[in-house]
Amino acid sequence: MALFKRNALFRKGRIAAVLAAVLAAPLAQADVVRIGVATAGGGEPVTFSGSTLGIVRNQQLLEKAFAGSGTDVQWFFFKGAGPAVNEALSNQQLDFAYQGDLPAVVGRSNGLDTKLLAALGVRANLYLAVPKGSDIKSIEDLKGKKVAVFRGTNGHLVSINLLAEHGLTERDIKVINLDTGSTQAALVSNGVDAAFGGRELFKLRDKGLIDIIYDNPAQDVRYTRQTALVVRGAYEKEHPANVQKVVDTLVDAAKWTSEDGHRDAVFTEWAKSNDPVDSLRADFTGVSLRDRASPLIDTFLVSRYQAVADQAKDEKLIRRPVSIEGWFEPVYLQTALKTKGLENFWTAYGPDGKQPAGNAVAGK
Repeated sequence: MALFKRNALFRKGRIAAVLAAVLAAPLAQADVVRIGVATAGGGEPVTFSGSTLGIVRNQQLLEKAFAGSGTDVQWFFFKGAGPAVNEALSNQQLDFAYQGDLPAVVGRSNGLDTKLLAALGVRANLYLAVPKGSDIKSIEDLKGKKVAVFRGTNGHLVSINLLAEHGLTERDIKVINLDTGSTQAALVSNGVDAAFGGRELFKLRDKGLIDIIYDNPAQDVRYTRQTALVVRGAYEKEHPANVQKVVDTLVDAAKWTSEDGHRDAVFTEWAKSNDPVDSLRADFTGVSLRDRASPLIDTFLVSRYQAVADQAKDEKLIRRPVSIEGWFEPVYLQTALKTKGLENFWTAYGPDGKQPAGNAVAGK
């Protein structure tokens, strides 16, 4: 892939430029860092689960990193998820954002200037749930049924792929576009026949209100969702020192999350979002936290974003093709990994998400 064939001299020059900007931090200091999160979240204060950025939020790691600098850290949570984050980025109301692959692609297609800095959660599953006692037992049974789908989010294309795998298209079902909270209410009240969703469905299942009839038992990466840290292009150019500090902090949180002895502590932290620990354990059953928390921009992540971009065009969710060439900016991540001695801490995976890819990491 062309992204991994950048000229070595260009990379060295880019790294040197970033380091020079970091050294000139006082000249590039912003008085605020605004972070958007593509979920409504929960808890008090509001936080979210499933991502290393949630750990950063809970432990106030960014606030500590910027302490004494005169820079205030502000967090914003969006019930409208990725599409709402795009609007805020477009209006320059955010500097950084936690965002899924499809909405990020849609934003890029519409001319939104962002850079993807690091992974914030990969291989997240999508589940299919039905009201308790439903006669729907499989994806094939969805034909002609009312199915809740949160359109425009990183679960949208996955639901399309799952339908296709079982001989269906969106035209074969009655799609009801609902956000996460509305989806749960509709399932419980029998307002829909089925719904695609995330780990929030396990809480309803454990209360005996719904059944989950699909949970990606083979952990097929084609049916998983990816999220990344994005930054507004103008902010990255104006405040590279701040960008480096944010990525440094994220890498610290990713390392803590990835350590084998911290699994229970990670779930406890994420449960502050009001996602029960049992739901988190169910969502991460048989899954390595080290792999899910990896910040690496590897060939798996890059290939998934390009696949999403290609399919979004095919499905007419975007009007013009999107290339990921030049979109990922790995310099900050590579600088953090090198500075912290973590260049070999996480495994870089190939496009299949299973086989190690050696040093196939953007920027190397």
